[in-house]
Amino acid sequence: MTDLATLLEVGGPVTALGGGAAYARARHPGIYWSTVGLPVSTARLLGSYSSVMEACGLTVAPSRLRVLAVKATTRREVRPVPPRRGNIRPTTTGLRLRLRLAPGQEPADVAASTERLRHAWGVHAVYVTPVKPGVIDLRLVGFDVLRKVRMPRKLPAGLLKVPVALREDATAFVRDYRTVPHGLTLGATLSGKSMYLRHLIAGLARQPVALVGIDCKRGVELAPFAARLSALATDPEQAAELLPVLIEEMEDRYDLIKARQGIAPDTPDEEITSDIWGLPEHERPVPVVLFVDEVAELFLVATKKDEQRRDEMVTQLIRLAQLGRAAGIYLEVCGQRFGAELGKGATMLRAQLTGRVCHRVNDEASAKMALGDIAPEAVAAACAIAPEQPGLAVIGDASGGWSRVRTPYLSLAEAAETCHASAHLIPDLPALQPFRPAVPVRPVKSPAPVVRPQPTTG
Repeated sequence: MTDLATLLEVGGPVTALGGGAAYARARHPGIYWSTVGLPVSTARLLGSYSSVMEACGLTVAPSRLRVLAVKATTRREVRPVPPRRGNIRPTTTGLRLRLRLAPGQEPADVAASTERLRHAWGVHAVYVTPVKPGVIDLRLVGFDVLRKVRMPRKLPAGLLKVPVALREDATAFVRDYRTVPHGLTLGATLSGKSMYLRHLIAGLARQPVALVGIDCKRGVELAPFAARLSALATDPEQAAELLPVLIEEMEDRYDLIKARQGIAPDTPDEEITSDIWGLPEHERPVPVVLFVDEVAELFLVATKKDEQRRDEMVTQLIRLAQLGRAAGIYLEVCGQRFGAELGKGATMLRAQLTGRVCHRVNDEASAKMALGDIAPEAVAAACAIAPEQPGLAVIGDASGGWSRVRTPYLSLAEAAETCHASAHLIPDLPALQPFRPAVPVRPVKSPAPVVRPQPTTG
C-alpha cells in the first residue's frame, strides 16, 4: 500500500505535467514554447554549439597565432573555429542570435545548413538574414507560426506601408508601395485572396491616400468599402470610362513635375525631381492606389466592339503600370488566372507588376504565371498549399527572393467599419467625383429611454 501511495504521489504530477505539456504543444504552441521549448532549445544550443557547427562544416582551421597561444598556455587540442556567437535573444516565437562568420565563410554556407541546425537544436525552422559583410542574424522559430497567425506587436508604419501578413520566420510582411509600386495577386476561390485585399484596403483607408476600385463582379468585393473609395467601376463599361480619367490625371501630374523641373540658375539641386515625392509637400498630389479585382473580366470579349474596348483598357492599364509610379499612382491587380491566353497585352502588363502574391491555385500553370518568371523555385511551394489553409500564400519579387506568408482573419464587417470611420480622409480629386460610389445611409438607432414608461390606470 505504501508503494502504491508513493507511486501515485510521484507519478500523478509527472503524468499531469506531461499531459499538460502535450496538450499545450498541440493547442497552444506559443505557451508551450515559452514554458518548455525555449529553455530546452537554449540549453541545447549552448551545450552543443561548437560541435554542431563542426558537424555542419561551418568551422575553419584556427589561425597560427591562435594555435601558438593555445599551445603556450594549455595542452588542449586545437579545435577548428566556429563562427563567433553573440548573445541569445529570446522572443515569443523563437530565438535570435548574431553570428560573426569566420574568415572565408559566407551567409550561403550557413543557409545551406539550416535544416541540420533545426534538427540539432529542436526548433521548427531556422532562417539566415545578412546584416553586413561578415555578420548574419540567425532566427530560430520554435513552432509553426502560420498555423494560427498572430501579428507582431511592433509593426512598421508609414505612408503607403501596410502590414498585411505574417511571414514564416515570424516577421511581418509589409506591402510598401513606395518600394514595390505595382503588384499582382492570384488565387483560386476561397484561397484567401479577398482577405488579403481587405487588409490592404483597411490599412490604406487610415492614410491620406485616394482609393480607386474596378470590380467587374458587379462590385460584390469592393462595394462594402464604398464609403472610403474615391471612385468605383462595377462593370467593363464603367471601367472603360474611368481608366482614361486616371490617364489624364497622371499626365497632369507629369506636367506639374515638368513645371517644377524648370531649371533656373538659382534652383537648388535637391528641388530638381523626377517624381511627386520630390515636390514640396504643399504642392504634392495625393497618392492614388487602383485596385483591379478579377482582372480577367476586363480581357474577356464577346463582340468586335468589345474587343476594341478591351484593347483600349489594356493599353491604359499598361501605361499606368509603366508611368504611374512617378505620378504617385499604384496598381494592385487581382485575379484567379493571369497569362498570355487572356489576350493581347496581358504578358506585357504582368511584366510591369513587380510584387507577386500567389495563394492556392487550381493548377501549376497558374502558379507559374505568378512566380515562374521571378522565382521559379517558389512555384512548387505555391502548388503545395492545401485547401484547409486559407490565407496562406507565397510572395516573391523581382530580386528572386520568396517566402511563405499567411494573412490573419479580418471580417468584412470590420474592414467596412474601418472604411466608414475613415470616410473623412477621402481626398479632393474633382476628376474622380463622377465615379464616386453611392454610400447607403445607415439607419440611426433611437436611444432607449432611461425610464421605462408605465401604463396609467384610471
